[in-house]
Amino acid sequence: MKTSSSSSHAFQATASLCTPYLLLVPLGLLAVVVVIPSLGSSYVRSDGLGVLCRGGPAADGGLHLVAPGGDAGGAREKEVVAAAEAVARPEFRLLVGVLTTPKRYERRNIVRLAYALQPPPVPAGVAEVDVRFVFCAVSDPVDAQLVALEAMRHGDIVVLNCTENMNDGKTHEYLSAVPRLFASTPYDYVMKTDDDTYLRVAAMVDELRSKPREDVYLGHGFAVGDDPMQFMHGMGYVVSWDVASWVSTNEEILRHNDTHGPEDLLVGKWLNIGRRGKNRYNLKPRMYDLNWDMDNFQPDTVAVHLLKDNRRWAAAFRYFNVTAGLKPSKLHLQHQQP
Repeated sequence: MKTSSSSSHAFQATASLCTPYLLLVPLGLLAVVVVIPSLGSSYVRSDGLGVLCRGGPAADGGLHLVAPGGDAGGAREKEVVAAAEAVARPEFRLLVGVLTTPKRYERRNIVRLAYALQPPPVPAGVAEVDVRFVFCAVSDPVDAQLVALEAMRHGDIVVLNCTENMNDGKTHEYLSAVPRLFASTPYDYVMKTDDDTYLRVAAMVDELRSKPREDVYLGHGFAVGDDPMQFMHGMGYVVSWDVASWVSTNEEILRHNDTHGPEDLLVGKWLNIGRRGKNRYNLKPRMYDLNWDMDNFQPDTVAVHLLKDNRRWAAAFRYFNVTAGLKPSKLHLQHQQP
């Protein structure tokens, strides 16, 4: 999901990216499903999330940049196309991978809405952010059918070649797969987050704008000994593309079977041993866990974690005024308490 309002030309120049590339492999052999980069040029995007892209390559309302035909004015046509592409090119691209499990359909729908209804970053066109839901191979035949429908409709599913787990190599598989899956259209940053984290995209974009594009490791720093950022909390962390590529090609991690254990701690361990992610940024306290009483929300939040049930998600939406823009209608109960 992504919002773009830099200009109609900028949107047309990038709307062709909405075409889905989807590979669904049968049941337990469902290896890697890669879907489209969707949405225009400046905000979060994920096909079917109610922002810019809809439905698929033949969907009504799809916008595509079409250069005029014929031989005359060919040079001028190329200049126009190049200018449109230059306008549409964002400062950076961020991939947000939301690690989840196949059966959490309701949670994914809530998270999709949470991203789709966020206001765009300022200025418009600053970033392209793609949101993908990530899980391992789907072995249950019912889930396989329902996930296939979900992937066809939303185009935001990535299925990894692993057995579903939390601390048994899934994050390593994700960080390793991304550089291969998106080799032709690399991102500047790759984020891992969870389906109980509410990420405020504009705030994250604002944080990343001034950061280097290489050797970056950013999140809620977890102190070990005298090091305030030995590793980043698993609620959500960002690495630059070169760091993800290094993880993808580092055979030492697998040779030493170093993917089994608390995933966030292990990522920090890999980077510390490999002397990677030297540009470290601690976003604590703007990234934090929601407490039991749900009374520690902060207005400058980048990400809030532990939204384990609908009640806690509703509290987050209420605090951040997500539904404040609901227009009066006879179809809604106007006097119902928010």
